[in-house]
Amino acid sequence: MLTICDTHVLIFWQDAPNRLSSKATQAIENSLATKSLACSDISFWEIAMLFKAGRLRNDVPAEQYMNDIILAMTLNVLPVTPQIATLSQQGLFIHKDPADRLIASTAIVNNAPLISADTKLQNIDALSIIW
Repeated sequence: MLTICDTHVLIFWQDAPNRLSSKATQAIENSLATKSLACSDISFWEIAMLFKAGRLRNDVPAEQYMNDIILAMTLNVLPVTPQIATLSQQGLFIHKDPADRLIASTAIVNNAPLISADTKLQNIDALSIIW
């Protein structure tokens, strides 16, 4: 079974693992062992925007930073499908952020837990949050 990582989880794991909760860290470690970690491809768009805004470290180029995450986590990068895109526009989301809606929809469609500290996502019944 896949476990989906929210964008901030990828960044925390790469740059500041102490910012992850103990449950999140355990879920990541368990999923690393089975190579079952995944993320939505939209997470890399968010990371690229953070690089552009100067909000992420710049000791490596953005593309290398993202590829390093994929390799280190043996990450499955999941595409935004028509089903995910459609679900992201349904009324179950109070979240306004389109990337977060797509990430949550990716978890729901894949029947996978989502590792996330986002409190706005924790109230969605169809979503299993690990934090």
